[in-house]
Amino acid sequence: MRNLFIALLLGIIIGAGGLWYLQQERGATLVREAEQTAAKGQKAVADAAADVKRSVAAKLEALELRAQDIREELERGGKIVRRKARDLGDTVSDAAADTAITAEIKAKLAIDPDLSAATVSVNTTNGRVTLAGTVSSPEAIGRAVLLALETKGVREVMSTLQVK
Repeated sequence: MRNLFIALLLGIIIGAGGLWYLQQERGATLVREAEQTAAKGQKAVADAAADVKRSVAAKLEALELRAQDIREELERGGKIVRRKARDLGDTVSDAAADTAITAEIKAKLAIDPDLSAATVSVNTTNGRVTLAGTVSSPEAIGRAVLLALETKGVREVMSTLQVK
């Protein structure tokens, strides 16, 4: 009876040790799989960010909103004007639509890390947006004009933004 008890106790200890070992191995496998998944996700986010950056750069270039373009235009006339290519005269805006456009542009400015809704004034009349105030660089002027142009209902953007 005593031998049976010792054998049973020894079996429990060996079984517990084996179970602990298997769980450790399973945990390590799960950690490796999680690390691989995280690495894939990180790469996907980096790729998406690079795509967005290239897309914005292409739009800035197409609309001549690069820093050099902004500097030259500010030297010539002191303001930046850009129009959307499609249907310039087709849309008739009302006060409610203009208010919604202004609010949307202000919200975009507020979440952009390079721009400040507090230092940029936005006024909209019949789908024509005027940006005024100060920004930190010519690149920021281009970014602000692009944000405004990409807003639904905007037909034209005029910027008198100044670099402080």
